[in-house]
Parts: sequence; C-alpha cells; structure tokens
Amino acid sequence: MRRSLHPSVPRAAARGVLVPTALACAAASALAPARAQSTPAPTPAPATATSSSGEASLPTLTITAPAERQGRASISGLGELPAWQSPVQASTFSREALHNAQVSRLADLTKLDASTTDSYNAVGYWDALSIRGFTLSNAYNWRREGLPINAETRIALDNKAAVELFKGTSGMQAGVSSPGGLVNLLVKRPEGRVRSALFSVQDSGAVLGAIDLSERFGPTQSPQAFGLRINAAAERLSTHIDQTRGRRQLLAVAGDWVLSPSTQLEAEFEHSTHSQPSVPGFSLLGDRLPSARDIDPGINLNRQPWTQPVVFRGDTATLRWTQALNADWRSTVTYGEQRLKTDDRAAFPYGCRSSGAYDRYCDDGSFVLTDYRSNGERRTTQSLLAQLDGRLDTAGLRHELAFSVLRNLHATRVGNYAFNDTLGDGNISGHFAPVSPAPDLSYAALQRKEQTTEFSARDSLTLTEATRAWLGVRHTRLQRSLTPTDGSTGTGLHDSVTTPWVALGHTIAPQTQAYVSWGEGVELVSVPFFFSYANQGTPLPIGKSRQTEVGVKGQGVWQDWHVQWGLNAFRITRPQDTDLNGEYVIDGSARHQGLEASWQGRQGAWGLWGSAMLLDATRRGSAQAGVNGQSPINVPDSVLRASLSRSFTAPLPLVAQLDLVHEGRRWVDAANTLRLPSWTRTDVSLRHTQAVGAAQTVTWRAGVSNLFGIRAWREASTSGGHTYLFPLMPRTVTLSAQLDF
Repeated sequence: MRRSLHPSVPRAAARGVLVPTALACAAASALAPARAQSTPAPTPAPATATSSSGEASLPTLTITAPAERQGRASISGLGELPAWQSPVQASTFSREALHNAQVSRLADLTKLDASTTDSYNAVGYWDALSIRGFTLSNAYNWRREGLPINAETRIALDNKAAVELFKGTSGMQAGVSSPGGLVNLLVKRPEGRVRSALFSVQDSGAVLGAIDLSERFGPTQSPQAFGLRINAAAERLSTHIDQTRGRRQLLAVAGDWVLSPSTQLEAEFEHSTHSQPSVPGFSLLGDRLPSARDIDPGINLNRQPWTQPVVFRGDTATLRWTQALNADWRSTVTYGEQRLKTDDRAAFPYGCRSSGAYDRYCDDGSFVLTDYRSNGERRTTQSLLAQLDGRLDTAGLRHELAFSVLRNLHATRVGNYAFNDTLGDGNISGHFAPVSPAPDLSYAALQRKEQTTEFSARDSLTLTEATRAWLGVRHTRLQRSLTPTDGSTGTGLHDSVTTPWVALGHTIAPQTQAYVSWGEGVELVSVPFFFSYANQGTPLPIGKSRQTEVGVKGQGVWQDWHVQWGLNAFRITRPQDTDLNGEYVIDGSARHQGLEASWQGRQGAWGLWGSAMLLDATRRGSAQAGVNGQSPINVPDSVLRASLSRSFTAPLPLVAQLDLVHEGRRWVDAANTLRLPSWTRTDVSLRHTQAVGAAQTVTWRAGVSNLFGIRAWREASTSGGHTYLFPLMPRTVTLSAQLDF
C-alpha cells in the first residue's frame, strides 16, 4: 500500500526506445491532420414519455449513438441540458473517441482535456489525475455509474461506454471529494445487436484481444424485453521500459429486463485482474535537475531478481431499478458493490543515504534502495442510491427537481508492510549489483472504516425564456474510524456538513449562454502514518473548498463550421495540509485561479478540437516563512490540447488524425527554485473502415504516440515527501483491427 506512506505513495516512470518504423514515416507523411469531432449531439428526449394510453414509459429500446465528445456529463447532476446551457464545465468521451485517441488507460485522459494532467502516473500502478491543479483523491473522486468507487486499483476500459470528467468543486455532486473535479465511468449496456472483436499489437510487445457482444430477446409478445451484453479482454502487457512484461484480463456481463413500459431492471458485473512490475521515477540529483535528454527513459530502477509484479484484482457490480411514475416523474434505486485486492511490492528508490535527504537522490545519481511489500490489501465499497426527479410548474415558474439519498460504506483492510532500506544503494544509470531482499513486515499501516449518508436536493428554475437559475444543496453525515495495525489506539471522526451550490445563466444570443456559479466542497484528510508525526493517524478538521466560476458557452454554425465553444474563468480556494514543525496540520490555503477555453467543430471532411488552460496556483495564509506566494509542485502554468482530423475518399476511405499535447513549465521544489521546461508531444493516427460483407466491417487503425521521440520530464509529482520525475514514453507504434459483424 505504497500510497499509505503519504495520502498516497510511490510508483513511477516511463522509458523508451526510438522505433523508426515504416509505419511511423507513412503516418507522418500521409497526415494532413487529425481528430474527428462529432457535431454537437441533439438534445435527448425526456427521461419519461407518455404512451397513447396515458401510461408513463421508458425509452429504453431507442438507441442513439452519442457524439464522440460532448461538453456535458451526467455526473454534473443537471439533467439532460444541451452543452451550451449547462452552467458547469464537463466533458464526456465515448468509447469511439478513446479508441481514436489511442487511450488505453485512464491516465491517457490527460491528452483529451487541458484541465487534466498527470499526478504520479507510473507503468504498472494505478492511475492518478489532477484537474485544475488539484490531485484527485483515488478514494473519493471517482464514480462508476454515478456511485462512489475506490480507484486505488487499475480500472479496465474495455467494457466502458464512456468516461465523464466534471471540473471544479463538486459539493453538489459528491459529499466528500478533493476540489478538482470528478471522474465517472459509464458501463456498456445492452443496445440491440452488437458483434465486435478487437485485436491490437504494439511494437513494445503488448498484444490485446477483446470481444463485445450484445443482443436483445424475449417472448413473442415482448420480443425485446431482455438485453444481454458481454465484454471480455485479455492482454499481454509490455512497454519500451525494461522488465515491464505483465498480463491482464477482464470479463464483464450486463443485462436488463423491461418488465413493463414504465419499469426497468438492470444488472451488471465485472471481474478484472492486472499484474505487472511497476516502474519507479527518477528524481532531483542533489540541488540539480537532471536533463531528460541525458537519461534513458527505458531504465527501470525496479530491477532485482526478487522483484515481483503489482497485482490488482477487482470485482464490481451494480443493480438498478428505474420506475416511471408518470410522464413527469421518475424514481431510480441503484445498489453497487466493489471488492478490491492488491499485492503491492517493488524494489523502490527513496532518498539519499549520504546526505540524509528523503525528497531527492544524491548528486552523483545514487539512491537508497528499499524493499517495499504490502500484500493482501483489501478495499470494499458498498453504496445505495435512491433518486427521485421530475418537473412541475408553480406560480408561473418551471421547476426541474431532483432529490437523492446516498448511503456509502467503505473499509480498507491492510496489514503491516515492509519499507526496508538496509539493502544497499542503487544508481539512476540502472547499472548496479543485485542486493538481498529484506521482506520484514515491520511498518504499521492504518485501517479505515467509513460511513457516509448524503441527502441532496436540486432545483433548476426557468425564470424567463432567456434566464435560468440552479439551486443545489447536499447534507453529509460522516463517520470514520482509523485503526493502526500495530495495536495502538485508533481515532475517529463523527461530523456533518452542508455544501450549497448556486448558478445563474442568461441566453445572450441564440444558443449562447453566459453564466456564473458558486459552490462549496468538502474533503477529509488524515495525518499520514509515516515520518513519525506527533499526530500521525488522526483525522484533520473537515476543510471546505470554495469555487467561483464565470463563463460563456455556445454552439451553432460559423462560416460553414458546426461548432461548440466555451470560455470561462474560475477561482478555487481550499485549506492546505502540510508538515509544520513535526506535526501534520492545516496551514493556510491553496488558491488556484485560471482561464479555460474549448472549441470543437466540423466542416465537411475536416474536424477540429482544442482546449486550453492558463493556471495561477499559489499558497496563501501560511505560518511558514517564505511559503506565501509560492506555487505548488507539479502544477503546469499552461496546458494546450489540440486535434485535427481530415477524411479522405481516395485512393481509399481514410481518416488522418493529428494530436498535439503541450504542457507549460512547472515547479519541482517547494522553494520554487527549479522548474521543469515546457514540452510538446505529437501523436498521429490513421484509420480505415472496410466493408467485408453485407453487414460486416473492419476498422483498421494505425497510431504513433510521441512521433518525434521527444525526451522530456512530463511530470514532477511527489509521494511520501519525495519528488519523482517521470519521462515521456518513447515513440510507440500501435496497430489494431476491429471487426464488427
């Protein structure tokens, strides 16, 4: 449970080898741009409809393919508003968009949205993201089908229909979470006949095979009453980094039963395993930032004869009952359960022995090599969500109302772990002698049990034809207990908190809205059971974050381009926890303020998508000298994502796509004396859909990530008080064939 060394703990890296292949050259020369964007999706039908007999019905059998990218998300809790009318910043990426962008793990979402960046993403470990400069908590900021899950595991994407990103303080959407935003995973559900098989290979040696099958069936009187969908995948994992061979498997089943025109029951289950050696990061060398050009990104510092893979196992299921009460009101009850098991181990580099510094390596490139082991970690999450939503008119005002109650139980059960530094020293060259393991489980960890009950209400008011208002409130009751594994006395927390959210939107032009919003969020922080803090293991006082956001969004046609765009400014302030004189306490606040812009459009054969963020993040109100006004580590000052696509008809139907990923400078140390340079990565891809029969097609995809083999440090995240540098992955070529039959 390396992450228990701090709020989260180590793992890292990326390595590379340049692979100048004929495919890379062909893709580069054939490319005239890249990334197809769908035009804005039409406004969906209401949640319920009325049959000719006046009976409420559910439109469950009408399937409309969603746009690849949408500027809205169900996790925002604002209903089915068009993107331009939603007073929040959110995005939904369909499975097709993920395929076309070469997204294979959740960490790759960083190439799709400018507000989303890496926050300790290592090969072989779980995914960690930062939104608007705040690292998302893997324990609190992730949702699946709208229910809380624990993301301290590796989550498969093969059975996911879409991934949603919500940006900003999420007090209305979640009772407890870090203020950056939320990630929600939508599961593939039965949708008529689907027969699809995927085969993919990489020049690194990775091989993937996956199937996706769906069908509807039933008795003569109800021929489509039942639906079934099966997804299965098996992959040999490998990267251009030394000794990263691994494997993963997924089996997922989803079904539904339309009992009547107004009643539907849905159930789904997935089982996944992921086993792969992890890759630790590089670091500062004394007071010096090493050049990424001088270090081989293919080096794996986790190279010992006794090194074992990190193993993630997960079982997750949901059961949902939807009942249309009448044409205007619907109730939904959803139960979800997640059971995770993790074996976390590595030969892990940490600190400098000669200087005693724990946050960097020695100036000669040496480091303390530790034997890290935490076996049999178990995490269980159980959630029950009851929702009621509908609409009514009172005093000439239209109200769209939503009420919910969420009961969530979580338990993290761990044992003592090993973090033994008596092995010897290693070196960033990767050339050091094998050492003997030290598997003694002598370090105590914290076990966590938590219960939350959340009551929420939301009202969307149509004040005039041009003006809307939104009011939301969530009341959360918290109960948490923390128990050390060394037998010492545990601690607990019993409290309740209320988080409001309000917004006002006004249509200033056709399909163009200006809006302003304000809201609060809550997060729970416990003192790390590490560094022998005087108050280790105790929960800190509940801290509230606050956000103000102003923006304008629109969609329409401009010079034959069908476009969707947005521009907004935000400010988030949250209490800052830190080490202060041997205690871990709340010390002032962190303020992140910035500008975001987005654009997507299509004109004929051309598609264009882009997003950008300018961010100013500083510390305020600290009792420590020299801290106020400083910027946090690993927060880029600017981010740009851009994609351009072009469809060709001759000599054969082809879509060429170009993706640009740019991140600005970021600080590496708390004193703001060392900065990572900015970097830009270019990815290209080609795809061709070929008809092979009356109802069969094959989609061929060829992609090259990091086309020009750029060497740069992509992030400088911290874990366990140590700063780790992760290089960009080297050029990687991926070929795939998707057969739909």
